[in-house]
Amino acid sequence: METRILSRSRGWLDLAKQYIEEGDVVAFHTETVYGLGANAFSDAAVLRIFELKGRPQDNPLIVHVHSEYDISPLIDGEPPYAAALRKAFLPGPLTMVYPSTGKVSKYVSCGLNTLAIRVPSSPTAQEFLRAVDLPIAAPSANLSKHVSPVTARHVYEDFNGKIPLILDGGACTGGIESTVLDCTGEIPQILREGLVTREMISSVAGDCGIYRAQKGERPKSPGMAYKHYSPRCKTAFFGADALDAAISLYEAAERKGETPCFLCASEQVSRLGGRMALDLGGTGEVMARRLYDLLRKGEKTATLLIGIEPQETGGVMAGVRNRMHRAFGVEHGTEEN
Repeated sequence: METRILSRSRGWLDLAKQYIEEGDVVAFHTETVYGLGANAFSDAAVLRIFELKGRPQDNPLIVHVHSEYDISPLIDGEPPYAAALRKAFLPGPLTMVYPSTGKVSKYVSCGLNTLAIRVPSSPTAQEFLRAVDLPIAAPSANLSKHVSPVTARHVYEDFNGKIPLILDGGACTGGIESTVLDCTGEIPQILREGLVTREMISSVAGDCGIYRAQKGERPKSPGMAYKHYSPRCKTAFFGADALDAAISLYEAAERKGETPCFLCASEQVSRLGGRMALDLGGTGEVMARRLYDLLRKGEKTATLLIGIEPQETGGVMAGVRNRMHRAFGVEHGTEEN
């Protein structure tokens, strides 16, 4: 199969619609990461996503719709705070989980009685979703557990010859996946942290909790797996106060003939004495935008990628730290080295 990368050109959306209607899978740009999309009403198409990614079938998918799509047939009610949140943050990087009416394929929610819905703000995503005018089930367009893609080229690296089309909208400006919010209870609960922060949600809904999964519990949301977003090289991870230990590991790796590299915030880069490092930046928003691209660069240039946790906390940094912990295999936010 030939995999084509198309940006805005004559017939690109007609071609995407044709593939979706035939039950195929199309990758498309969103403001967060690229998605791997298929018709959410089709069992076969949804199962094709799991097959392509090598994704466990207990890991639910998010359904994407355009901004005018009527979601009421798909959900079994909506609390007032959810309607207010939709008005405040959508289209945008917020996924909202509702009680499901069971209209989409049962494989989308992996046996759960809920449905996760997102309205992306990316113009490319909106044009695609309007063209197909269907709910599109779409996880990130990467092989399972690999680093999420923030360029069309990243998607191509994972799926060349496996999917027919990638809709190229340029580099993703958000850089980490959407916030996933459980809207089935009296107050919203964050299942996965992202660019829409707890503080932002609370300012509209009045309150917002953070859900903590129990060990052995089946995922309620994408991105809750322990090891996720992982580069294909050896990794190590250190807390922000363990820079000396990180440098010692770097130097030991060099003596063994390896190619180590740090991944850390700008302030930490300045303290590394010129050792090879990938600079995440100085703010949560910049770090979110750079993280996945740098993880992919790191796996190509280093035999050992050494992550250092940023000092900054709160806001968007909660999502950045979450992704770093999962990329480096750190459980419950604790450090490993």
